Amino acid sequence: MTTPALPDSLTNAAEYTVSEISVALKRTVEDAFGHVRVRGEISGYRGPHSSGHAYFALKDERSRLEAVVWRGTFGKLRFKPEEGMEVIATGRLTTYPGSSKYQIVIDNIEPAGAGALMALLEERKRKLAAEGLFDAARKRRLPYMPRVVGVVTSPTGAVIRDIIHRITDRFPLHVIVWPIRVQGETSGREAADAVAGFNAMSEGGPVARPDVIIVARGGGSLEDLWGFNDEALARAVAASTIPVISAVGHETDWTLVDLAADLRAPTPTGAAELAVPVKAELEATLAALAARLRGCVGRSTDRKREALRALARALPSADQLLAMPRRRFDEAAGRLGRALGENTARKRARFAGLRLRPDTLLRRFADARLRLDRTAQRLPACHARLVEDRRRALRASAARLSWRPIDNRVRAGRVSLERDLRRLDNALGARLERHRAALAQVERLMATLSYESVLQRGYVVVRDEEGRVVSRAGAVRSGTALELQFADDRVTAVAGSAPARPKSAVSPKGPDERQGSLL
Repeated sequence: MTTPALPDSLTNAAEYTVSEISVALKRTVEDAFGHVRVRGEISGYRGPHSSGHAYFALKDERSRLEAVVWRGTFGKLRFKPEEGMEVIATGRLTTYPGSSKYQIVIDNIEPAGAGALMALLEERKRKLAAEGLFDAARKRRLPYMPRVVGVVTSPTGAVIRDIIHRITDRFPLHVIVWPIRVQGETSGREAADAVAGFNAMSEGGPVARPDVIIVARGGGSLEDLWGFNDEALARAVAASTIPVISAVGHETDWTLVDLAADLRAPTPTGAAELAVPVKAELEATLAALAARLRGCVGRSTDRKREALRALARALPSADQLLAMPRRRFDEAAGRLGRALGENTARKRARFAGLRLRPDTLLRRFADARLRLDRTAQRLPACHARLVEDRRRALRASAARLSWRPIDNRVRAGRVSLERDLRRLDNALGARLERHRAALAQVERLMATLSYESVLQRGYVVVRDEEGRVVSRAGAVRSGTALELQFADDRVTAVAGSAPARPKSAVSPKGPDERQGSLL
């Protein structure tokens, strides 16, 4: 005999709403799997959503797990998700009540082993090589004698000390260090920003722009050097207008920045040797070239002197060159006396043949006066015709002349003058700005080197009655008036007396009582 089924209203089973069931499941899953590490292959990744979140799935050969990376976490990931990449994801499991699904909220992603890192590195290498970032044709030559070297590395490691020591030994010059972290999640981005920052410096600015950049780091494992395989760093190095030397790791290590750089050095010390020449060798080369030049000049001078002597021997002597002219001169001098005598005799005979009388002079004066009167009568008519001819020529010239060409030249000259004035103002402004920047730099340097900056740290300058600086306690006698200069003002004091104590004695009351009393 079967027991009849009771209606649902008469059972003791609890009733839940859909939302209550979803919340209970969500709480149970999050409590049981609050922190998990899941290994799987990324599937369905299409990049971050427009909201900044990233949605994809982790799968293996039998199962699939939905995954999400929130926008705030995505920007901090050391390794960005890539389709088909095998990773180890760290996060927490939760449910999505809207579709009855469970998913993992990822906090961190790591490649699944060194093999995955190498696969990712090879993929990035192929991608950047296809874009031409590693082509030898785009690599620049290093400057032979740089004035400033920029170094992108950690300021506290041994690498920067080795580089500075090697540059100082070979060719001392100005080194600018851009400090970065050489290991960690942000090391690649910091190095890329450093390379871009050096390129953004302007010529003639307050900080000198480097002529060559060294990106350096010591040796380490693949994970330690992973920041220098960053894609953004490789692109920044390839886009740099300043030649870049890569010195990351040991000689057997290689990174993407080595392939994108203009030159790869086996070690940071080798990078310093490639960046600058040896000053002593340059000086020796210059000395050798100078000696060769002096020898060449001396030999050339000797050859020309010998040629001049040979030509001088082929020329006739001065007596031979002047013999004929001297003979012609002597003959002319002998004939000159006789010629003067004969010329004087002829002039005397001609003068004696002339007969001068007053009526002859009067007749000549009358003829000259008659010719003068005729000329005076024709002069007004000639003058009138001359004036008329000149007037007609002037009218013809005036008809051909116009003021427009002169006006055009005046206007063109005015435009050129205004343009030159503007250029002069711009040039004066630029020069004034450069001098202002140089003055500001000198002022900052003066403030840094001034002893007044030391007073800000609590030190005091002691002067005696004559204004001289007192540097020894033995130079101060009891009752001497002293002037104490602090950072903000000066005060006067009178030296007192205190019993001398041994220098090795340390007062248990603190360092203030070891100094004695000056007031």
